[in-house]
Amino acid sequence: MSFLDNEYREIITKAVCGKGRKFSQETHSISPSHRPSSILGCWVINHLYNAKKKSKDTVEINGSYDINIWYSYNDNTKTEAITERVTYCEKVPLSVKDDHCLNDDFDVIAKVIQQPNCLNCNIENKGHKIVAEIEREFIVQVIGDTKIAVRVDPKREKFEDDDDHVWDYELTDDELEEVEPDFLHKD
Repeated sequence: MSFLDNEYREIITKAVCGKGRKFSQETHSISPSHRPSSILGCWVINHLYNAKKKSKDTVEINGSYDINIWYSYNDNTKTEAITERVTYCEKVPLSVKDDHCLNDDFDVIAKVIQQPNCLNCNIENKGHKIVAEIEREFIVQVIGDTKIAVRVDPKREKFEDDDDHVWDYELTDDELEEVEPDFLHKD
């Protein structure tokens, strides 16, 4: 295939040049102000993140979320809710890579497949710590400039659709008479 003849054109376009996916679980240890008796609930909110291409093979996602834990203390006679802000740095390996990108100016799209979610929350360390196990999952796409080759048909004949007049339809008097002007009923 020769790009010097008139059969092919090279087109520069944006395309997906890399893809990756990563699931992770992380354990966080939280120190409540009172010695907990039981865990009443744990939820994760306020998830924020951004992604950047860090190397040829990796996208780095930096993010944060709040872990909220509702627990009882004083032999289950009182309750309290605590919040701890957690930050993370997730390195997502690119499993699909296109080495034909034209430059190093990439856009990165990161989507959350599984929002941070509490899998398990327990009292540990002789009752002085609460341990929360959190899961999350991302997919990433790296968008870059690439070149594609398109074959051109030099013998292409003009098609009827190429003419502008094909779309100029005129209504006949009979067709106009069939139009009902009050097609929307007013209630």
